[in-house]
Amino acid sequence: MSKVSRRGVFGYAGAAGIAGAAGVVVGQASASTDNGVPSRADGGILGQTYSPYGEHQAGIFTPKTQASELVAFDLLPQTDKAALGRLLRSWTGDVVALTEGRAAPADFAPDMPQPGNSFTALVGLGPAVFDLDGLQAKRPAGFQEIPPMQHDKLDQRWTGGDLLVWISADDATSVAHAARRFVTDAAPFATRRWSQRGSWRSVDATGQGVTGRNLFGQVDGSANPTGDVLTEAVVSDDDWLAGGTQLVVRRIEMDLVGWDEAVRDLQEASVGRRLDNGAPLTGGEEFEDLDLEAKDVDGELVIALDAHSRRSHPSHNSGRRMLRRGLNYTHDEWIDGEAVESSGLIFCAFQANIADQFIPVQRMLDQGDALNEWTTAIGSAVFVIPPGFQEGGWIGEGLFA
Repeated sequence: MSKVSRRGVFGYAGAAGIAGAAGVVVGQASASTDNGVPSRADGGILGQTYSPYGEHQAGIFTPKTQASELVAFDLLPQTDKAALGRLLRSWTGDVVALTEGRAAPADFAPDMPQPGNSFTALVGLGPAVFDLDGLQAKRPAGFQEIPPMQHDKLDQRWTGGDLLVWISADDATSVAHAARRFVTDAAPFATRRWSQRGSWRSVDATGQGVTGRNLFGQVDGSANPTGDVLTEAVVSDDDWLAGGTQLVVRRIEMDLVGWDEAVRDLQEASVGRRLDNGAPLTGGEEFEDLDLEAKDVDGELVIALDAHSRRSHPSHNSGRRMLRRGLNYTHDEWIDGEAVESSGLIFCAFQANIADQFIPVQRMLDQGDALNEWTTAIGSAVFVIPPGFQEGGWIGEGLFA
């Protein structure tokens, strides 16, 4: 398999999630058309039909959609390397058909899929895949579970997984239908471990792309890398994974009651950015870099030492960067007859090497991020995202070469 140049990736940065115990302040979203991503005549990012083919799986660098569902699976004991290959071929057929707006093979509701709803489906491989006979030597460099962090309170309901399908579209109905299709086709090989549904408001009233906000009301997506820096940070050049990447999924519960009780100045100081427009407290517009040396009239640092934007800044993390794409969630349960709400962010970070990128930055945040007061990681999972495929090929075929 030929290597994919890291400089061949789009210059688009996407848009993404929070924060706190989860990862880094999140990235830029725009409706620019110089990134290889098609857009409507009016410049909007809704109503797209993406190609399922390419160097990278769709859903990494394509603009964020309104609705998503991540479905993780556990392999059945009898699923070996050959059986996994059969499942990935089957899922590839689903990805191609649904992305193009057609019914997948044996679809029980063939009238549901439609083009023009910005559909993508991203397939990932968990750690157990690389324990299968014949695949142990294929584990990518730096691919590992996230070690326990001081502020984590992980719930097994949202943790782990041997396989992942991340489905996105402009509407939740299309996402739900596709999830049923992937779960049905997986049944002989794997069972569903968890599902996490989320949403993101990634457009303004005119349909133009905007960064979006998390449930704290923060403009959440102002520091993702772009261009060549994005490529170097995200795209792997490791053997069969060339053109693919590694993904961390963290479910971050947010204390909305406690946050609402905090004064606005404290909320902004905890991040180091303004709430109204996401601009750094040191001035300028949203996407301008932070001035970490700036001081106020009293000689105090404008961006506090424990501000999330300072703790996560590349200059404090040996230049480490990632591509973040977050999703807001709310989850209600009835416990002893009383409704208990959990709200937060499904924090997703793409990088070329988890051990070298996510883990050191996460440790920096775990040790002193102001947002830790209101955020707690309650779920964690890691996946290898195979490179894209061409017509006639299939997801992950390089793994089996």
